[in-house]
Amino acid sequence: MRIALVTGLHAAARRQAVNDLLAAVPRSISVHHNMEDISDGAVHREVRDCSGPLESEQVHLDHACASCTLREDLIPFLLSTADAGRHDLCVVESWDGVEPRLIAENIAAQDGLRLATVAAAVDLAHLTADLGSNDDLSDRGLDIAQDDSRTVAEVLNRQLEYPNVIVLHGSGADRHARALLGQLNPAAVIVRSSSDLQGFLDGRFEPESAHARTNPAWAHYTDHAEDQGVRTVTWTRTRPMHPERLAEALEEIVAMSLRGRGRFWLASQPDTLLVWDSHQDLLMVENGGPWMAALPDAAMDLVSRTRRSSALLDWDPVVGDRRQHLAFTGVGMDTGALLTLLESCLVTEAEAGQEFHNDPFAEFSEK
Repeated sequence: MRIALVTGLHAAARRQAVNDLLAAVPRSISVHHNMEDISDGAVHREVRDCSGPLESEQVHLDHACASCTLREDLIPFLLSTADAGRHDLCVVESWDGVEPRLIAENIAAQDGLRLATVAAAVDLAHLTADLGSNDDLSDRGLDIAQDDSRTVAEVLNRQLEYPNVIVLHGSGADRHARALLGQLNPAAVIVRSSSDLQGFLDGRFEPESAHARTNPAWAHYTDHAEDQGVRTVTWTRTRPMHPERLAEALEEIVAMSLRGRGRFWLASQPDTLLVWDSHQDLLMVENGGPWMAALPDAAMDLVSRTRRSSALLDWDPVVGDRRQHLAFTGVGMDTGALLTLLESCLVTEAEAGQEFHNDPFAEFSEK
């Protein structure tokens, strides 16, 4: 049975995309896990077809959370529906604050299911404001766990960057939205709501490829010329950054763009690849493991093929794959000021080789 996953923070846009698929494909149904009452321990499974609701019931889970819902109810429901053989397509409509990657990977791993497409539905009236929002999901009642501290901008970016199709809904600045979405996710086809989506159901969505192009530890980013005020600039250097100067500049760097992503190299941690993931004013830094150049030859085979391929593309005869590779996307962004600030964080020739005893990023070092 074919599966189409429809994701998105904007419920009305998401529901319209589901309706379009149900209307276009005979013998199709949709399933949606409503998590509106998840804080009270309740998750409701809602199933419908193009004529209306078929069933709605509370599902019993070990824990009321998104991962338990996926593992304990959605996947078993899809497998049993496929076994019954009455439907050619099931459209999985995700909840507002759920990111698509985990759902897509779990569906694609099932032998009886074919994940045909992952689509993100967007309301044009709210797109730019939500990407620039400082709201937490909890501020809008969209959190899906007690300790869910994710922001609206963070979740929306992940929903937009992963799919192979983005569906635009409602009235708004269509050309501006296409420019912004095209730079956040160059791999996606952008269509209007009520378009014929059947053509996206013939193939197979590959989560491995989507993960490879969205993982900042090895993804490769390119510049995009300004279009409708939107621009993406990519900064690549084979010199490390000074940890204290970078720490002092972080707040200003992050504030200059809507979205920042990539990997960076600190002089104080020469063997550690650090991941940069920023959404509006929120910056997350993670330890991405060792640079390939820091590994002994015997360990190379333990690294994923995607990571090895990325490292070879980056390889420098002196520093290996160590580098700064950061991409920033913004509207009306002062790219000159941003690049100047980033350059000021690089270690100078006089500082090369010195020890850095004060490292604000020490918590991310290899243990």
